[in-house]
Amino acid sequence: MPKPDDAELLTIDGHQVRISSPTKPYFSQQVHLTKLDIANYFVSVAPGALIGIQGRPIVLKRFVNGAEAEPFYQKRAPSDLPSWMRTVTLSFPSGRTAEEVVVDNPAGLLWIVNLGCMELHPHPVLASDLDHPNELRVDLDPTPGVDWSAVREVAMVAKSVLEDHGLTAFPKTSGSRGMHLNVPIHPRWSFTEVRRAALALAREVERRAPTLATSKWWKEERHGVFLDYNQNAKDRTTAAAYSVRPLPDARVSAPLRWEEVSTCDPADFTVLTMPARFAAIGHPHQNIDASAASLESLLDLAARDEASGLGDAPWPPHFAKQDGEGKRVAPSKAKKFSDQIGEGFGANRFRKRSMKQSPEPKSPSTSEDSHDSVGHGFSRDNQESKQAAALAAEGKEKPARKSRTPKHPLLTIAQSPDKSAVEAGLARWKEKFPAAAAHLAVDDILIDRMRGSSTIWYRIRVNLRHVPEDQRPAQQTPDPDDDPTRA
Repeated sequence: MPKPDDAELLTIDGHQVRISSPTKPYFSQQVHLTKLDIANYFVSVAPGALIGIQGRPIVLKRFVNGAEAEPFYQKRAPSDLPSWMRTVTLSFPSGRTAEEVVVDNPAGLLWIVNLGCMELHPHPVLASDLDHPNELRVDLDPTPGVDWSAVREVAMVAKSVLEDHGLTAFPKTSGSRGMHLNVPIHPRWSFTEVRRAALALAREVERRAPTLATSKWWKEERHGVFLDYNQNAKDRTTAAAYSVRPLPDARVSAPLRWEEVSTCDPADFTVLTMPARFAAIGHPHQNIDASAASLESLLDLAARDEASGLGDAPWPPHFAKQDGEGKRVAPSKAKKFSDQIGEGFGANRFRKRSMKQSPEPKSPSTSEDSHDSVGHGFSRDNQESKQAAALAAEGKEKPARKSRTPKHPLLTIAQSPDKSAVEAGLARWKEKFPAAAAHLAVDDILIDRMRGSSTIWYRIRVNLRHVPEDQRPAQQTPDPDDDPTRA
């Protein structure tokens, strides 16, 4: 028997939009909401939600089984797009292209909501000019354990820096633990230039509030609130205003007036409360486009940073290495070539690089032994055997080799697509090693949300920098050890 069609038809903006499986549960823990409830929420706030996405290509983040199941990202437009919707061709850093959906009206918004798109992820460009962003995005991301008050303080510092450079910021809660500032700009600069300005902003905020803010890309170096400048790199998106986030209370990304920032609580803004707020005050960012300004002053700040010796900061891993960018490796894993030579890896492992080094000048007394030097590609074992023989002839013992202590010793504790499973794994590790766990600072626990080509999974690591060396546990097999990309 064919399955009965229980779809609901909603009429909006002169179009009928079909909502399939309207009774499917989307939230079932703190609040109980169906797919139709989410659709009706977006109908109630559609004029506000459109301000952040209208005319922009949008990445479809699809929660097809509700907020309590893992979503997936879809860049390419579905094949059954209605005739009254359009697409635009975007190119990615990889060189590939895709036809992405452009939402122009409330019906288009409702159509992608039916696909499971509770979070709205527009690009910072208009479909009419894909090469020049008209928005700089400031993503304030608190590190683990940092409370909301710190986020609000850093937001005020960022506002002050932006105003000093002639720019206006429009704040909103991220819908999770952080805050976003949307900064309208003239569409004259490339993605690279906008990212460069965002990096300069992050560094200036860090200078003004060094105990609260950080611009450091590597998680093991962060503290306080991270200003994610890389959200301005091409092909990166952030959740737009009125997006519904997959938290148990159905929290949403709420646009704010600046006078609300110092007292607001993100938990106050949910699918259940936002329609009344929107009906009462409208969209606080209604006139955002009229505030577009120049990036020149912020780019001048970037130039001063670079002249003082501050080079580029790391890019996201899927970007090609950029001019002026430093090592794209976490500090705990970075080793200088000279350090590795000293540790005994030598020229057998790094033959090409060692051959480029200038050899020591030869002297007649050492000509026979010179072929055993590291710079000539022979193994360290030959060197050590000769050194041991020479020491034995003098009645001396070879000193024990010192082991290297990493600058930031990291352990991988757990990894799994199930976030609750990795959190349980961390709890088990703490029970197993209570002495080490007692020394961990809040920001020593690194929770990574990993995104593969079609999967999202979680990894927890701990930084043992505050743990005395004699109390540091060795790396164990992660528990659980379920990395979906391993195959």
